[in-house]
Amino acid sequence: MPLLAEPDLIINADGSVYHLCMRPENLADTVIVVGDPQRVHEISDHFTGKDHSASNREFISHTGYYKGKRITALSTGIGTDNCDIVMHELDALANFDLKTRIQKPVHRSLSIIRIGTSGSIQPDVPVNSFGLSTHAVGLDNLLHFYKDTPLIIDKEMTEAFAAHAAWPKDLSKPYFIKGSDRLIDKFRSFAVAGITATAPGFYGPQGRFLRLPLSDPQMLSKLQSFRYNGNRIVNFEMETSALYGLGALMGHEMVTICALIANRATGDYNPDHKLVVKDLIKLVLNTISQ
Repeated sequence: MPLLAEPDLIINADGSVYHLCMRPENLADTVIVVGDPQRVHEISDHFTGKDHSASNREFISHTGYYKGKRITALSTGIGTDNCDIVMHELDALANFDLKTRIQKPVHRSLSIIRIGTSGSIQPDVPVNSFGLSTHAVGLDNLLHFYKDTPLIIDKEMTEAFAAHAAWPKDLSKPYFIKGSDRLIDKFRSFAVAGITATAPGFYGPQGRFLRLPLSDPQMLSKLQSFRYNGNRIVNFEMETSALYGLGALMGHEMVTICALIANRATGDYNPDHKLVVKDLIKLVLNTISQ
């Protein structure tokens, strides 16, 4: 692979990647990503030791040990655009020589677990349960910028959903991408498995109406009623399609598990959801350290 130009892979003066401010030796093979930067501290508080800490904008990273396993905790901020930054810079840390800007001959695959908060859209999936993303349906546009995306999406499920939802022609086409079977199986015992819808915004794209009318007021009900080979869409959030898609293209294993702190179908919401997230963090740490 040719040498990457400096503007394509920007390296800081200390040898760290541009946004994450991490050097290759700072990165563990197992990475927990969270949207909220404060949540990184909640994870690393469980570490018995830390050998890395960095902070830049919304990107905070801590690397340390939990029950002898080295783990990196990293915040992405909100949205698929931020995940595009995070995934590329994690991959650069894992698979490029940052001094020469040349790809390494042996691929390093990361195990990346997203811990998030989300809202259920199914009335039988209660608040305070955990949602496990077997697939993501991207309602965003990010993956369409990458040439090989058609190779990693589930075309049949994508076409079935587009037909079911009578998908508007002025919106980018949705796409379905599967997570890592190995990682998904680790969390099945305590989570509700299903498809996660990833939206490019929190309000209109997730069917919330405050003052601005929605272009498709029935979109939420279309998501709720979609079924394909026993699969259904369980929850809404804003990151997983980018993580699953870029992870598949780059050769990293991905899984998302979310605390379901609201239910859009029933109108329920847990204002004290931070306790549920803390419980989920402990479950994830114990599960991946086994």
